Amino acid sequence: MEKELIIETKGLKDLAAAAEKLMAFGSDYNVWLMNGDMGAGKTTLTIALCKALGVVDDPTSPTYSLVNEYRTEDGLPVYHFDFYRIHDEAEAEEIGAEEYFYSEGYCFIEWSSLIPSLIPDRHLLVDIDVINETNRLIKVTRNG
Repeated sequence: MEKELIIETKGLKDLAAAAEKLMAFGSDYNVWLMNGDMGAGKTTLTIALCKALGVVDDPTSPTYSLVNEYRTEDGLPVYHFDFYRIHDEAEAEEIGAEEYFYSEGYCFIEWSSLIPSLIPDRHLLVDIDVINETNRLIKVTRNG
């Protein structure tokens, strides 16, 4: 089993196919850490992953709510976290983040670097690097 996958996207038109490849690579991991600079496309990629999973809700950024919950066609929960605005890990603990992380649903986590002690050992690390205005290099690593 490969430990790493690298995909280059050349614009939004490539996202659906990239999301399908990412899901094929990491479908057995429920915690995904979405890393990248501001504006790299973490939310955009998460929305594409939700669509690849068959989410029936309209995924949006949880910047102000910390977590959005979606459902797939099969009723599987999908959780989308954005910890950019938290002040400390206690805020994530207060919303029960760890309970989500150890549930059966997928957890896509933006700004996970702000909650390092809460991240399960077994997770997928998704690094998004900006190549230029439209192109991204997505590197995914299995951990645990």
